[in-house]
Amino acid sequence: MEDVTDAAFRRLIARHGKPHVLFSEFTSADGLVLAPESGRSHLRRKLLYSEEERPIVAQLFSAIPERMEKTASIVREMGFDGIDINMGCPDRAIERGLCGAAMMRNPALAREVIRAAKRGWEGRTGMRVRLANLCESDSHTLSPRNAIKPTLPISVKTRIGYTRNELETWLPVLLGEGLAAITIHARTRDEMSDVPAHWETIQQAVAIRDALGSSALIVGNGDVKNLTDARTKAAETGCDGVMLGRAIYGNPWLFAEHTPSSRERVEALIEHLHLFDELLGDMVNYATMKKHFKAYVSGWDGAKELRARLMETGHAGEAIKILKTS
Repeated sequence: MEDVTDAAFRRLIARHGKPHVLFSEFTSADGLVLAPESGRSHLRRKLLYSEEERPIVAQLFSAIPERMEKTASIVREMGFDGIDINMGCPDRAIERGLCGAAMMRNPALAREVIRAAKRGWEGRTGMRVRLANLCESDSHTLSPRNAIKPTLPISVKTRIGYTRNELETWLPVLLGEGLAAITIHARTRDEMSDVPAHWETIQQAVAIRDALGSSALIVGNGDVKNLTDARTKAAETGCDGVMLGRAIYGNPWLFAEHTPSSRERVEALIEHLHLFDELLGDMVNYATMKKHFKAYVSGWDGAKELRARLMETGHAGEAIKILKTS
């Protein structure tokens, strides 16, 4: 998620409750190729990661195959374990560049972008990693499909359609490109996040995949509250994994299934602020950290007042000082 799952927050998550796979913020492939040196440096910092985050996948977007190919090569050289191509973002600015959800309206271009990413990744041995198969239990045996093919670490994140459910036509286009995995946000582009996710469509996607004999993982996404909810949805739909996004706000323990005390939440926010200041403080506006404050600081007496004080701060050090004396 843009300005949320940045280098600082991902490192915090890796320390407190690491999932099977972490994904970067989505990043412009065009920018990585065309921007002046200062701009490229900024984008590369967005893709900063630590070894403790592995396996780590870089999420990219572009509508220009040549630029995607070049960026895939750059990402390979940076040591990422895979590439995820965003074909579902509903942001109008992204769509104006024919990227994100606009890809669903141009299947031919989508194919070319995927093939370009594969060309850029050529020669990469890759890692044999398992996506977050949250339906796994003591009695569950992983099938061969539950592992990313090491020679094809390319995946796509998309939606069920643009204005309506188009899985019957859109999903076979993606499956035909031999992707390692397809993450499906169970809403249309036009629905944004304004309606409940249609999880029955994830079951439909699994059926389409199976009917076509594809080995791609199907990963469901949308309105997943926690791991219990994820396991239930995976079991009900038969999908291979579940991606959680908004549920991670203020909760780096999500994948550890730990319920933190108020003190633990304050301590985690202090750690988050330190990481932000260390990794991103000289290039990212401090205001982006403030969107995390309510998620961390809520649910106890005095939390509202503490949060109000934090919102008035001008830098990470000031917020840390308040939290340490609260």
